[in-house]
Amino acid sequence: MRIVVGPWRPCAALPGDCGAVKKLGGMAVVLRSPGEYGPHPHGPEDLCEAGERVYARALRVGGIARPEAEDAGCLFELGLLQADPTDLEWLLPARPGEVLAGLLHGIRDQTALTQERMTSVAAAAERFAALQVAELPAGGGVRAVEGKDYIQGLIDEESAKCTTEHAGIQPGGIRSEFHLSRALPLVQDLAGRGLRVRSLYTHVARHGMGLQAYLDLVGPTVEIRTLDVVPERLVMFDRSVAYVAAVPDRTVALEIRIPALVDYLYAVFECFWRTALPLDDRLSDRSEVEGITHRERVIASLLAEGLTDTEVAERLGVNVRTCRHHIAKLADVLGSSSRTQLGVRIAEAGLDTLPYVSAPGPESPTGL
Repeated sequence: MRIVVGPWRPCAALPGDCGAVKKLGGMAVVLRSPGEYGPHPHGPEDLCEAGERVYARALRVGGIARPEAEDAGCLFELGLLQADPTDLEWLLPARPGEVLAGLLHGIRDQTALTQERMTSVAAAAERFAALQVAELPAGGGVRAVEGKDYIQGLIDEESAKCTTEHAGIQPGGIRSEFHLSRALPLVQDLAGRGLRVRSLYTHVARHGMGLQAYLDLVGPTVEIRTLDVVPERLVMFDRSVAYVAAVPDRTVALEIRIPALVDYLYAVFECFWRTALPLDDRLSDRSEVEGITHRERVIASLLAEGLTDTEVAERLGVNVRTCRHHIAKLADVLGSSSRTQLGVRIAEAGLDTLPYVSAPGPESPTGL
């Protein structure tokens, strides 16, 4: 416990003091515990700018008036300024040599404590190293990988080792020239080795000129189909390894090598593939409900699931403004004046499920 003494003032505290304050006659006595530094929690080896300025001035002049130290309360806590016993409004600086000696003493104590902890940790490590440890499993077949470049590097490696098929789901809207040109060498290599390559996109991706040109460049073993809505990104090779996006920005992925789980993901992919429309086929915008397009029919079903405008837009690969335009038209056709009423009208019209697009040809749902 440390005692700081000064004249009593209505604020009942000295600069930098936040401890218990007692009034003793005309004096203020502040009881402080070690380490209670108030707004200046640092040591003398790293003084704040105000502290350095005030302490330097006090050393040059031989003291300083208390009001001049108002912004440097840390100097009181660190013992760098002390009240003059003959005039409590005048502050005397501690000698630099004394400060250095105290600082070095503290550093020596900290060093000794660190050495003790290092010795203790080393001893514990030796004890554990002496134990007979059973062989641990290597990740259980699933691991999280982080960083877009690192993830892409792993995908490139698996692509180079691929011997039968590459299948993937690519959510989002129109594919940029950058993304298509980046994927082109990888897919051309797979196609050049005669491997089957299948990719699923959203219908919105059809509106970009690059996707059809991309398909023309990669060869006949590459197939692209589209759907109204697709799940998050999925990349699979040879029915032996799969990469699944783990976070929305795709900076973390799960690498899956558990055979049963990879088989399941392939089965899910096949279900989507069967109902998807080949890129060469024309996409009809007709709907069974008069005045509502196919896309608005899809939006209605997603709204019925409770998705927000932003979530619907992300699912479809369009911007939010476009999505809200379709929602407004949907509300107008169904005669609803509120979002709640729109949900009711969607259900009444039977628009609360995704429209089904028939498969282009017979194919096993599991691809087996």
